[in-house]
Amino acid sequence: MIRIAKSRWRGVVLVCGKCSKKVSGGFGDDGRTSLTKVLRQRAGKGRKADFGVIETKCLKLCPKRAVAVVDAERPAAWLVVDPGEPVDTVVARLGFIDRTE
Repeated sequence: MIRIAKSRWRGVVLVCGKCSKKVSGGFGDDGRTSLTKVLRQRAGKGRKADFGVIETKCLKLCPKRAVAVVDAERPAAWLVVDPGEPVDTVVARLGFIDRTE
């Protein structure tokens, strides 16, 4: 039997776990938080979040000192996000509106 679990996600973002580990944080207010964690904080909690953030294994793009991010709605255009990039800019580029606004 196949069942359906509903969510409020409007989209899914894939973040390369290997890239995140290599840059060792670089995001958030203190510059020590991983991109995945910061995006999840912006998205909300679990299935009630605005969008899902999935940390994957290596995406095989391997940019120097940056993190590879894929928006599942636009798989042809991957983002390469440098550490220190404001998270508001990343969220806007992905097309998701910040929940706190």
